[in-house]
Amino acid sequence: MQVLAAGELQLIVNINIQNYQNSMANILAIVGRPNVGKSTLFNRLTGTRRAIVNNTAGTTRDRQYGKAEWCGREFSVIDTGGWVVNSEDTFESEINRQVNLAIREADVVLLVVDVNEGVTQFDQEVAHLLRQAGKPTVLAVNKVDTYENQYGAPEFYKLGLGEPFILSAENGLGTGDLLDEICSRFKSDSGDEEIEDLPRFAIVGRPNAGKSSILNAFIGEERTIVTDIPGTTRDSIYTRYNKFGKDFYLVDTAGIRKKAKVTEDLEYYSVVRSIRAIENSDVCILMLDATRGIEAQDLNIFSLVQKNKKGLVVCVNKWDLVESKTNADIKGYENAIRERLAPFTDFPIIFTSATTKQRIFKVMETALHVYENKNRKVPTAKLNENFLPLIENYPPPATKGKYIKIKYCTQLPNTQIPTFVFFANLPQYVKEPYRRFLENKLREWWDFNGTPVQLFIRAK
Repeated sequence: MQVLAAGELQLIVNINIQNYQNSMANILAIVGRPNVGKSTLFNRLTGTRRAIVNNTAGTTRDRQYGKAEWCGREFSVIDTGGWVVNSEDTFESEINRQVNLAIREADVVLLVVDVNEGVTQFDQEVAHLLRQAGKPTVLAVNKVDTYENQYGAPEFYKLGLGEPFILSAENGLGTGDLLDEICSRFKSDSGDEEIEDLPRFAIVGRPNAGKSSILNAFIGEERTIVTDIPGTTRDSIYTRYNKFGKDFYLVDTAGIRKKAKVTEDLEYYSVVRSIRAIENSDVCILMLDATRGIEAQDLNIFSLVQKNKKGLVVCVNKWDLVESKTNADIKGYENAIRERLAPFTDFPIIFTSATTKQRIFKVMETALHVYENKNRKVPTAKLNENFLPLIENYPPPATKGKYIKIKYCTQLPNTQIPTFVFFANLPQYVKEPYRRFLENKLREWWDFNGTPVQLFIRAK
């Protein structure tokens, strides 16, 4: 059992190390005019069906964000399609605004065109913007569903974006070659400027939640900025703070700003900028507006934190504007937040005011504590000492008359988040409720507040 476990353990360790090394902030933005198959391609790349697909132009209105993986390399994918409801000139104003934002923020831009309709004026306009920006661009000619359709692809050479890749997003034709090209265009992490191995915190949230205010309240008056290190590959800015015995980096999110009065634009802009901040951080401080509660933008950013497996501290700002502040009100507010963000509910919630500086330093102290939890190591002997008697008394439910026995558990080293492996004789029969049971006990016995935890059930 020990030899097999060690072999499988090493395999899991190697996979986790590789995923950690390749999970840096690479962003792919899918752009193109309506009804060329962007959402279909998004679903295929991310392996989901989150984006609604319809033949009607302009179906995508809620922007979609997902994670994709190809040959061991992870990257974020953004579907930029959609129309703004209250925009008078949808074609000119909104689409061009989205394309410009995608060009500015993405590492690689994927322009999708329709082989059946040939080169259109809008295709030419977008291609012109891409050539001017000089961003790495891949051209995908979609809807090549038949052998004859591929002969229409050479027409798109006139866009001046290099070789067009033919594909059918609907049935997967050509997606492998396309992904190879996309991954080759991502910048290498080797060119990044060196920064010290210190905790990295990102203050994220929707516009006007108080991110800049709390940042200024935290470092402005004390003048605690020691070093600004700009110019990493992913254009993140690390501001170092080393005052009062604390030493860490703040990942600059000052670029999250109100760029227009259109609500969907605000959401899109805040989430796109948050992607970089989240992926370049260890712990995310999610700012909520106490006067407005949790909105769709907050949920989108929270989902990004979860997908990227980052530590979380929820900061409810503008608490000074709330009239009733009784313990019952605070408890009710906390319960409402955890209910909206379920199933992950084991994270700290702090009520602050950037204006009055109420509890702002507690936010950073809590973020440091979450960082420590994220790197917590539990000795194997302690794990088995606690879990084996528990599992013996409360074993996994039998399935199809077969009894499941868990003999051994351990924590994997060198992982992005705390990761544990339980070795069982029939791991395929261990259901999700029992996994949650084990995770809840793990959090009960050891402090993993604010950090996600991974549990694997493997054959012994």
